Amino acid sequence: MTLHISLAAERLWTVWGLPISNSLLTAWVVMGLLIVLSVLATRKLTMVPSTGQLIAETLVGGLHDFFGAIAGKRLDQFFPLIASLFIFILAANWVGLLPGVGTVGYFRSEKAEAAVEQQAAVIPGAEVAVPTEEDSHAPAAGTVAEETTASSAAAATKEEDGHGKTAFVPILRGATADLNMTLALAVVAVIAMQYFGFRNLGAHYLGRFVNFKDPILFSVGILELVSDISKVVSFAFRLFGNIFAGEVLLAVIAFLMPFFLPLPFLMLELFVGVIQALVFSMLTTAFLNVAVSHGEEEHAAAEHHASA
Repeated sequence: MTLHISLAAERLWTVWGLPISNSLLTAWVVMGLLIVLSVLATRKLTMVPSTGQLIAETLVGGLHDFFGAIAGKRLDQFFPLIASLFIFILAANWVGLLPGVGTVGYFRSEKAEAAVEQQAAVIPGAEVAVPTEEDSHAPAAGTVAEETTASSAAAATKEEDGHGKTAFVPILRGATADLNMTLALAVVAVIAMQYFGFRNLGAHYLGRFVNFKDPILFSVGILELVSDISKVVSFAFRLFGNIFAGEVLLAVIAFLMPFFLPLPFLMLELFVGVIQALVFSMLTTAFLNVAVSHGEEEHAAAEHHASA
């Protein structure tokens, strides 16, 4: 029995040249669950709420009050985005801890996997003829006895060379334990900052990055641009690092002692999942507030002067 830990998400299928990884499949499962729960909780809204409606109202109301202390009067603009980020990240973090996620899968030949990936890279979506075990051992026509003996010896040592090994591929993998997912969430957050900045300040928002009035302000603008780009890296690696490290810790502990010992660490990871969802959404809220507030007084004064 070996411990399976993979930094990158494993590819399950390729659809029209698009690789479908196990972390992407988990993200779709999480989104499907959230959509179903949302529909069930809001399809029959009443003044006397049902249990599902009460839970949904408590969650949304609590998040609204919590983020209101950060966003202030601009909360109504940001709340749909930051609440969606928090709920999705929290659900993705917790689903990654469920039994079967990362542990239920199948074994696939590394040689066949390499052949499929190489062919798919050349011709996306093309059908690939994966060599079978019989084909790999079948001698070519016209081979001599010495070549047959050599090929038999090579087949006997195939396991030692690593060509005959199989790799375990879990069907589901924690969505936020994949750097691609956390990077996508970070890009959404940073793009949202620019969107709300231009939406509230218009072209005046460009003054945050480009300002030729003063050499110091010009340098500050370059630093602001670098800062926004670095936020993508910071957001992505903070969430990915914490969640992936937690899953590795749980896997190692469960491998060494599968009974009782992982329970305290599982409770810890549930708490870490909440904290990381809060950190991501709180930082997004704070950065959105800063982006919208940048030069707001000067912008308002310019608009007042133009109207006068």
